[in-house]
Amino acid sequence: MINDLNNDLRERVSTLDIEQLKGEFFAQDEFVQIENFLPNALVEEMLDALPGLEALVHRNYIPRHKKGGSISRYDLDRTAPLFATLYNAPALREFLENLCSRKLSVCPKNDPHTYALYYYTEPGDHIGYHYDTSYYQGARYTVLLGLVSAPSCKLEYQLHTKDPDREIETNSIELQPGALVLFNGDKLHHRITPLGHDEQRIALTLEYLTDTKMHPFMRFVSNMKDSIAYFGFKQVFQKARKESAD
Repeated sequence: MINDLNNDLRERVSTLDIEQLKGEFFAQDEFVQIENFLPNALVEEMLDALPGLEALVHRNYIPRHKKGGSISRYDLDRTAPLFATLYNAPALREFLENLCSRKLSVCPKNDPHTYALYYYTEPGDHIGYHYDTSYYQGARYTVLLGLVSAPSCKLEYQLHTKDPDREIETNSIELQPGALVLFNGDKLHHRITPLGHDEQRIALTLEYLTDTKMHPFMRFVSNMKDSIAYFGFKQVFQKARKESAD
């Protein structure tokens, strides 16, 4: 499966105009979207895995900021290794490195956000405007991959928010199944708009780093954020201690 997945991704990448995408990426302050990036067979395989993962979704609610559900890499490793296989596929990382012109590393094993599923399944599920702030010493690049889309629940984003010489651009997209979005987490100001009735939105997130070092205090801050806003204290701290010990 690993070789087949990697070969399928390499074949898909070979059909893309890398230089054009790279130009769009840097023109948009390190943000780019690619429709139909994932091979259809891979999308179907991931969709087939979703029903068996529903019991693992950790729901969270932060008043006036966030409501939704998440599954961390710890549970995905245990129950659905396909997601780890995709994350670690050499063809995918090589493609991302080419796009952003940076050498990228995988996250440490004690980072629950390395790859995770985001669930927006109840009316009003959303997340307010934020940056994917890197607590690492280097930059953190976020990849979003669409699995289940909802017309009401869009990725709304603002470009050039930290450049005083540029006008802020606000756009939104409905992340369709198989679509890929890549951005520098410290630069893109973004949110997910509230989910309507009789809809659901499920997306896979992947994180890659330019430097895997993190100060112990910042690791604590990162774990606290992930505990409150995403995966729960038991999931984050118990698993983080185990991964660190291993």
